[in-house]
Amino acid sequence: MRYFYQKTELLFPHKSVVSLEDMRDGKWQELVRKVASLPEIHKDSLAFSLMMIRLCGCLRCNPGSYRASLGCSECARRVIRIMKGPDSILLQRFRKARIDIEKYTEGLDEEKAASLISSEEA
Repeated sequence: MRYFYQKTELLFPHKSVVSLEDMRDGKWQELVRKVASLPEIHKDSLAFSLMMIRLCGCLRCNPGSYRASLGCSECARRVIRIMKGPDSILLQRFRKARIDIEKYTEGLDEEKAASLISSEEA
């Protein structure tokens, strides 16, 4: 018997950003395009992922859950689709995540940051 498992991330991956571009207009599209064009270790990319992790509840997701079976891109699309209110609320959440990333990385010099990133990739 064969089993096929979808490769599912457990935290919102940078590659899923582009799937959110058509979900809203204006400033949201600008933000998504900007972040999608950046490397995944850029502070804006990290902030966007942190925002989506918070919105989607990625920390409560697990490999056997329905959300995980959908995949990160579809889960994120659903969350953005059901969000009420203007884009400014999402942009506010992005700014808050950006501040949190800044605070976290504030004490790291380039060498420490590079070693942290390389140890996470291993």
